[in-house]
Amino acid sequence: MEQILEFLESAAAAISLVAVAVIVGGFLLAAGRLMTGYRALGPKPAFRQFIVRLGRSLLLGLEILVLSDVVETITVTPTLASLTTLGILVLIRTAVSWTLTLEIESHWPWQPAGQE
Repeated sequence: MEQILEFLESAAAAISLVAVAVIVGGFLLAAGRLMTGYRALGPKPAFRQFIVRLGRSLLLGLEILVLSDVVETITVTPTLASLTTLGILVLIRTAVSWTLTLEIESHWPWQPAGQE
């Protein structure tokens, strides 16, 4: 049983590292495309695309971090305090995800794409 718990702890840590890599990699990719698009598109459209790309990588990274927290909380440290912490983290990350989605798509998720 201890080997399984150690494996799950390692898996949660690995998933967290993947999330950080996704966020950092997304930033680097978005920054690189900002530099190349700045001359081709101009500053305003290039910056808008930068924000969209960065937001998408943040959303994906946050979703992966939620997965890591779920694995850690449910399997490694299943206490009421850790479950409460998980719930609060999920609420905060959900609010951040909604805000990022609104910023990226310029409309609420339930609205059609042209209506603002």
